[in-house]
Amino acid sequence: MIPVQGFSGQRVGVLGLGRSGLATARALTAGGATPVVWDDSPEARAKAEAEGFTPEDLRRDNVLTTLACVVTSPGIPHLYPAPHPVLLRAMQLGVPLDNDIGLFFRSLGQQDWAAYDTAPRVVAITGSNGKSTTTALIAHILAESGREVQMAGNIGRGVLDIDPPGDGGVVVLELSSYQTDLARALTPDVAVFTNLSPDHLDRHHGMGGYFAAKRRLFAEGGPDRAVVGVDETEGWFLADQLAMGPMDDRVIRVSSGQKLETFGWSVFARKGFLSEWRKGRQIASADLRDIAGLPGAHNHQNAAAAWAAARALGLGPRDIEAALHSFAGLPHRSQLIRTLNGVRFVNDSKATNTDSAAQALRAFPRIRWIAGGMGKEGGISSLAPDLGNIRKAYLIGHSARDFALQLGATPQEICETMDRAVTRAAAEAEPGDVVLLAPAAASFDQYPNFEKRGEHFAALVAALPDP
Repeated sequence: MIPVQGFSGQRVGVLGLGRSGLATARALTAGGATPVVWDDSPEARAKAEAEGFTPEDLRRDNVLTTLACVVTSPGIPHLYPAPHPVLLRAMQLGVPLDNDIGLFFRSLGQQDWAAYDTAPRVVAITGSNGKSTTTALIAHILAESGREVQMAGNIGRGVLDIDPPGDGGVVVLELSSYQTDLARALTPDVAVFTNLSPDHLDRHHGMGGYFAAKRRLFAEGGPDRAVVGVDETEGWFLADQLAMGPMDDRVIRVSSGQKLETFGWSVFARKGFLSEWRKGRQIASADLRDIAGLPGAHNHQNAAAAWAAARALGLGPRDIEAALHSFAGLPHRSQLIRTLNGVRFVNDSKATNTDSAAQALRAFPRIRWIAGGMGKEGGISSLAPDLGNIRKAYLIGHSARDFALQLGATPQEICETMDRAVTRAAAEAEPGDVVLLAPAAASFDQYPNFEKRGEHFAALVAALPDP
């Protein structure tokens, strides 16, 4: 646990008592503060009481005015589409707002760091797609290289739940826009921006607000090294804002598909080969084509970002390349479940929007595509250029018929359920085909989350009879 510093002897509100809220309450207690906890759900309040915390109604002014700060969970809106009433009233009363990420950065440094040979470091990753894979890949590279590493944030443990890092330890954080938008302290040593595509726009009042939330990770704390994906205009803009010129190697530009040979430091992947360039010359390279855990150009972008972050931490190219080959990938992200009679079954349930689905569709030939769920605004019309590899689509969930209309002449079948989609795709697949779950939609019509959707797909595939 990371005890929260700076609030000893003070009352601190905690709004939202899920995983991060309860972890925050514990860490506040460890740091000498008194957590004042509240959740709109009676069940969540009861769970907090079972841990020994006493809920107090934060909707009351006479409670809010006693607080030094209100710490809110990331899922609770503080601005758009409308702030939670407790947070709005806290702002009107002048009570500062923060989240567990802000508390983590203000509390991480410990007195015993002075005795360390190498101070611990923090790598923080944000972006629209690829955050989890990039985070896990960086942690994997560090672990394979013998470094002490902990993974936290949106993946792994809650940030305040981790152990204080030891001599030379590294903390690798995946941070969503919900987390970066509100944190009052953001001071990573290495910050990574993967890419940007439309998502969570209601929460950020459009693309400008969404990008601004991501940009805070770089603007607020000034990382020693910034790894910036430049495959979108926003990435070029961010890199330009951070660098003093093209040869400023504090900014490492990364790409999948573009040559970046004219900058102080860059890492890019083209046609399956990764190249690292510094000051006009190539200094390292790696062949990514046969790495099973990193299929497709989108994963090659993740590999380039992870390579750059690892190099910024002082790791050598040979150690990084070896670790790339032993990376198994993450569940629900281009995850190979099984090969049956020459047919690969791939679970990319995390592809909840069209941009991430497009990356999956580009990664494989001869696809039998399982798609559908709670479709997002615009449906799948933007995927029209990426349908060429699809042999047939098997459509499920609430948006199945809407998706069918947008697929046009692409062969398709409305299956409604995952069970029928897997059965039909497996029956029709031929050797060399890939049965790909890449829904391009949220899961909430049939599953509580994308993980459960992917687990159901994997279970159905595992149950298919051997030939």
